[in-house]
Amino acid sequence: MNKQKLADIKAIGGDTVITFGSQLKPATLASLPPDCLVNGVNCAQAAAGTVKVNRYFTYRDRGRWGAPAVKCPLDRSLTSNGKAYTVLVFPARGAGCTSSDGAYDVVVVGGGSATAGDPSVSLAAAATSLGVKYFAGLPLPVHRTDLPYLPDLSYLRTFTQFTERYLQYQAAVNNVPGLAGFYHTTEMPTSDGATFDSVLTTYRVQNDAIRRIMPTRAAVVSPYLDSRVQGGNISLEMTRNGVRKIAQTAGGIVLNIAVQDGMGTGKGGAYFGHEAGAAVDRFAAVVVGSGSWGRKYAASNRDYFLAAAAGVSGTGAVLWANLEGMAPAAGTNPCAGNLRGQTTKARIDRQLQQLANAPSKIISFMWDSYYTCRGTGTPLKTQVAAGKTTPVITDTTFRPASGKVQITGFNLTGGSVQVTWTTAANRVLKKSVSVAVTNTAYGRQAGLNPRLEMITVKVGPTTLGTGKFYMVNVTNGWGAKNDAPYSKRG
Repeated sequence: MNKQKLADIKAIGGDTVITFGSQLKPATLASLPPDCLVNGVNCAQAAAGTVKVNRYFTYRDRGRWGAPAVKCPLDRSLTSNGKAYTVLVFPARGAGCTSSDGAYDVVVVGGGSATAGDPSVSLAAAATSLGVKYFAGLPLPVHRTDLPYLPDLSYLRTFTQFTERYLQYQAAVNNVPGLAGFYHTTEMPTSDGATFDSVLTTYRVQNDAIRRIMPTRAAVVSPYLDSRVQGGNISLEMTRNGVRKIAQTAGGIVLNIAVQDGMGTGKGGAYFGHEAGAAVDRFAAVVVGSGSWGRKYAASNRDYFLAAAAGVSGTGAVLWANLEGMAPAAGTNPCAGNLRGQTTKARIDRQLQQLANAPSKIISFMWDSYYTCRGTGTPLKTQVAAGKTTPVITDTTFRPASGKVQITGFNLTGGSVQVTWTTAANRVLKKSVSVAVTNTAYGRQAGLNPRLEMITVKVGPTTLGTGKFYMVNVTNGWGAKNDAPYSKRG
């Protein structure tokens, strides 16, 4: 099943798969899995024996950790009632396996079928065989009850020890080429406020553990934009500073910061300057209400991704983008009962061009089931496959003195380009010209997204009115035309 799913993703151009982690959840003796027994005794009690138990926890990832995770004398691996469990006993104080005050924290891990394979190991094997990169979800703490958007770090010591054991287990059983690294499931906005310092602490702790235990692996974190004027109202400066604060948690590993573009949740706006006065689309209106893009959002996604790029500059971290592959549920775009609705290929293209040339890689939330649901009739994965030759313009440079227009993006080669601009004399001109120069290696050469191309056209020496927008449209060698409008202010 994993191999077929990854093959389907690869068939439409994907090369990376990311999974969410499971929560390390505080528990009571009464709330531990009742079917985890040793000679009729709860397995956590049996493992702890006569030592004092400080706290109990569960980690229900349905994995089969087994003997490779057993490191201390009180740890044990067992099968009970057809399910595989591993019980880990960590010192509440002190280092290693022995507590300095005699108290221990006990974690019950797993709960999956004893005859099934470990999901993470299976996925890493499938990724290896297909040449796909797999980022496994790291453990995450539960949310605070008073502030549910923040992690509960009241058990940070145990969380840290458990993260280390999780990584030791991965190093023992999953050290294969397909395992590219790990994913931080705990989220935060692209904000620089001290409110989210506890989230940064989880990143810092886990990145440090990766560096020590699996130093050749990278990490991915995915903070979200919220540029709604009547919402998060996170400014460009806050985004730049917030992304930099996240980058500074890397601790010596490669940290990929995949900023969520907010178009699936209605928290971000994909529009160009000439569209600022135009009404938001019907999906965004579900979240922000009727009104123009420029009044409902503090700035365009393009500006936010350029700010994020400035934030990571010089830190060693890498900017990615998480293009949300869904849309707010408008009542007419159902998607298999999900909270969000099905989106369209044209809307995806609009989101893609708003990323500019800032991210070096683009991932998309999420395959199951926003790309696979039938929705109104055609799954998004089918729409993407059918439209994968569509040109997408990400940036342009207009040099009026020479008349050269350089255009970057995807699927640009061949065909012709239409440029519309206003001269310094306020005269509107429009020209359709053939592509003069093509560079399909532009992204690789410039250290950007390696799939970016550049084409150059010549409209002849001219002038460009200050502050005036010029428009660019591409018809490529396949005869496909860009379905998302592109403009830039001169």
